[in-house]
Amino acid sequence: MSFAVGAVSTAQNPAPAPRVLHIAAAADLQPVLPALADAYQRATGVKIVPSFGSSATLTQQITNGDPQDIFLSADMAHPQQLAAANLADGAPVSYATGSLVLWARSDSTAQPLSLDSLTSARVTRIAVANDAHAPYGLAATQALRSLGLMDKVKSKLVIGENIAQTAQLAESGNAQAALISLTLANSAHYRALGNFVPIPANAYQPLHQGAVVLQSSPQKQLAHDFLRWLTSPAVQASLHSYGLEPAS
Repeated sequence: MSFAVGAVSTAQNPAPAPRVLHIAAAADLQPVLPALADAYQRATGVKIVPSFGSSATLTQQITNGDPQDIFLSADMAHPQQLAAANLADGAPVSYATGSLVLWARSDSTAQPLSLDSLTSARVTRIAVANDAHAPYGLAATQALRSLGLMDKVKSKLVIGENIAQTAQLAESGNAQAALISLTLANSAHYRALGNFVPIPANAYQPLHQGAVVLQSSPQKQLAHDFLRWLTSPAVQASLHSYGLEPAS
């Protein structure tokens, strides 16, 4: 009899489910967030489940009710858009600053790689992200215009929906070079396949990357705890290794 009672008690009091945070994250964070999430889970026991996409697409999905706890954008504008629509719990915060680079495979006709590769006759396809959806795509458009290159390369541009897809266009050979985030170009995967050169930082608006806790989150305190960790001095000091600079 006592065994039966014990069995019922166990069924009524199952082990607590692990704490989980769902994070909608800009595509430039694909090489970054898994490592940060692993460190955070080791420190706190909280598991991070990411969903990646362009900042504009993720904003639209959240607006349409996608159940996420946190939004990590590649800019400040999209988190501010959600805050203006009363979909954020608190004001957006900047968590990092991004950089734009030109990347090409080692066997690309863009080699030896430099900004002059963009106008080379040997380079006929240059991948850029959609500037209406991806902040790094907007930065690429700004840079090409600022450097006086847009008219020379406009016919060569092939468009990726987000920055990860843009990098894949150059990785696959469907483009001979790509304007992508340093986070992707700096990853072990893309370093093994090719190399990159920086785009002058004064050629595009600073890529201040913003985060916000979502009003629909059922665990806002847990979400705010993660953002406090992400913006803490120790984590900010580690961002350089991932191809990001600390938040300004």
